[in-house]
Amino acid sequence: MRSIHPLPSYISGAGTDSTARGRTMWARVKGETENELLRLCPRATMFRPGFIEPLHGITSRTPLYRLLYKYGRPLFPLIRAFAPNSVSDTESLARVMIHVARHGAPMPVLESRDIAALSRNAADA
Repeated sequence: MRSIHPLPSYISGAGTDSTARGRTMWARVKGETENELLRLCPRATMFRPGFIEPLHGITSRTPLYRLLYKYGRPLFPLIRAFAPNSVSDTESLARVMIHVARHGAPMPVLESRDIAALSRNAADA
């Protein structure tokens, strides 16, 4: 079995501000964190998923998110139909992260559409 030499990975999120000068504080902080990780380890990978659909009984620790997921569940198929590259599920995101750990990432920052493309490729492999 081939050994895996893990490199740092960071899940930030869609909308992260790499310039760290935007209006939204969370986007600036995540952008600063990404920049610092890439400075420390240029081969690190930043994952920026958009909407993540929880599968297999996974629930958020954040009460507001639990409510949004509970009552928004009927909308998931619509979101996936109209914005397929903006949606990941917990299983496909995990599959992509394992794929990146084994084979590396094509670029240091993986946006939601990149995660979707890698998910399709990882599923085929």
